[in-house]
This record gives sequence, C-alpha cells and structure tokens, in this order.
Amino acid sequence: MGLRDVRYFLRGRLNRGMSRLLTRRAGPPPVFTPAPLEAVLAGPRTPLALTRLLESRDNAARETALARYLAARGVPFARHRFATFEGQGENFAVDLGAGDRVLVLAAHHDAVPGSPGANDNAASVAILLTLLERLAASPPAGVRVRLLFPACEELGYLGARAYVRETPLAGVVGVLSLELCGIGDTLAVWDAGDDTPFLRTLRAAFESLGRRADDSYHVVGRIPVFGSDHRAFTAAGVPGYGLTVVPVAEAEALRQFVFSPVRSAISAVTRRPVPFDTYHTRRDTLATLDGAALETVVGALEAVVAAAG
Repeated sequence: MGLRDVRYFLRGRLNRGMSRLLTRRAGPPPVFTPAPLEAVLAGPRTPLALTRLLESRDNAARETALARYLAARGVPFARHRFATFEGQGENFAVDLGAGDRVLVLAAHHDAVPGSPGANDNAASVAILLTLLERLAASPPAGVRVRLLFPACEELGYLGARAYVRETPLAGVVGVLSLELCGIGDTLAVWDAGDDTPFLRTLRAAFESLGRRADDSYHVVGRIPVFGSDHRAFTAAGVPGYGLTVVPVAEAEALRQFVFSPVRSAISAVTRRPVPFDTYHTRRDTLATLDGAALETVVGALEAVVAAAG
C-alpha cells in the first residue's frame, strides 16, 4: 500500500464523516422506498427513468440491481470483484466496438450511506446504460468504448484503484468519469491540467454540438477537495478527467466553491450552490433531477465517442 493509497483511504473516511454530519443535521432519517426492480426492468429506458434502478437502494442492492439489469438485457459484461481492508465490492465493465484504442467512460454505482444517491451517482449510471443501448445498435468502428461501473468510489475510489491494479491499461486513450450529471445545462470537465490529445478530443466533441468554451462548456484544473474514479487512472499515467453538469447561473459560484477548500468545508454545513446543495445528503432524490440534463450528457458522450473514433 503506497502513500497515494493512504491519502485515498483518508479521503474516503473524511467523505463518510462529512456525510454523517450533514445527515445528522437534517434530523431523523426518512424512509426511502426504492422502485421495485421488476418495474424498472419493464419500464421506460430513458435516462431519468433508469435512475430508479439504483436510487434509494443501499450499496449491496445497487450492485445487485445493476448486474441484474445488464443480465436481463442480455448484455455481456465483465465482473471484477475485489476485497481489501478498506472494503469490498464488484466492478462491472461492458465493451462496445472494436480496435486497440480504448475509451473508458466510468460511472460509479455506490452512494454514501444515508443518501438516496440519485445525482451521486445513479443518474450517471443511467446515462451510461442509455448510451450502451445506442452504441449497441450502432457500434463504434474506430475505437473500443468501455463502460465501467466501479464500486466503492465513496471509499477513496477503491473500486477503480483495484481495477487499475489488476487490469491491463495498454491502449486506453482516455478516461472520463461522470459525477453529478443530473442537474444543469452546462458541461464541466475538471481535473484538466496540461493539454492532452484526449482533452482536445473532448473540446472538439463539445464544439461539434455548437457548445462554446467558457460559455456552454467549461474546462477547469484540478479540484482540491472533490474527486472521482478517473484519478485512479491518472495515477497510472492515463489521461483522465471528471465530467459534471451544472446550471449556467451557478457556474461562477461553483468555481469559487470547489477551488476554495476551507470555504467549501464551512459552506458544507450552511449554503452550497446547485448541484452541491443535495450532494451526499438525504435530499439527493429523483425529484431533484432534470431529465433534459441527463439527455444532454448522453448526447455529449455520443459526440465524444464519434470524435475519439
């Protein structure tokens, strides 16, 4: 276990502690009732509807529900189970298309205890499930797309770290991890430091949709406090970034929030800008999501796949 793993371990424990503080302040816990799994399987396949697959389930049930969904749809998928002193879980991966170049699109399937986990991160999983169906109908020819669903992201990217340690990464041209993709209209790519071919691909994809830099999409540097599964890949030398959707009206407030760690810690128990106002809280429910935001991300990812190929 290296120093980086220790930092990730401590980050995960800090996440849990902050989440417990926020939920205790909210009073007695409400009773969350997840949608019946069979009803989700038989229901609409829009990304908003598919968010119900995981929302309000505990992490073991979220893992089971996702595997059940993939199996029920006849989707071949790889299972990667891991167990360490930090925790245990199972990652799932689906490959679409062909070729030696691999584009990884990731959305973790776990949530912090006590939160329904709709925007963090059931919506992102639903987005990738929607993209899966579209790519299966028309597989990419110039790139292999790997849809990765890691476990235990909330424990310092534990599932992604285990995956990176045990899976060959040759040919991976870039990783994009989806976080908080259910509220807003502006795309934000973060943890983007030096320019890379993969970052240029993302810019080209967004601009092919008519989006403009620093207006309808933003590219920002490394976020001091918050993170996601792509960091496990960047530690192994693979270009990787986070992707989030934010309301354009909140863009500047969000920039100040995420780049001011001390202020963010204080704000965490007072006022936080959207979409962080429900982040890791009991209010992170399906009712707070915007179906148009989810559809926006699906379209953006289709453009990324096209640009990468």
